[in-house]
Amino acid sequence: MPRYGRILLKISGEVLAGEASFGIDPERVKALAAEVAEVAQSGVQIGLVVGGGNFFRGVAAADPQFIRKEEVTQAALDKEKDIQRSRALAEGKPEKMVDKIVEGRMNKYYEEVCLYEQPFIKENTTSIADVIKAKIAKLGENITVSRFVRFKVGDAVSADTSGSETPTAE
Repeated sequence: MPRYGRILLKISGEVLAGEASFGIDPERVKALAAEVAEVAQSGVQIGLVVGGGNFFRGVAAADPQFIRKEEVTQAALDKEKDIQRSRALAEGKPEKMVDKIVEGRMNKYYEEVCLYEQPFIKENTTSIADVIKAKIAKLGENITVSRFVRFKVGDAVSADTSGSETPTAE
């Protein structure tokens, strides 16, 4: 019987690079995969995070819902604009200034709900998008976040229709 039922394994990208200055060493990946498979076969559920630790520590704290501004749904935008408009009017702001105030508050909203708009955890005056752009310029490679899943203590894990596991609140 395994000592733990679930573990989270966080691996830095540097570990997978091996002796190379960039890229991934296939032998290191094979060795890691063998170790992970052995643990999984013992009945332990494994969460695996590879690289991105400095980006994703912010995810844990801020709980973004989208990766980029362009992905925010119209329904979410309309709801937030209505909230901010009502708030501005309740604060007694002049009607002619309300649209400008709402626009400014929407920038704050994007920082809260969009990963790329969030401040980088190591330098809060720089956004995640700016850090990614700097890494692209430095490495000459395209870097993008295509998906993330945030697990929170107390969330249950259930299989979705694609077969991957995603958290669901109970």
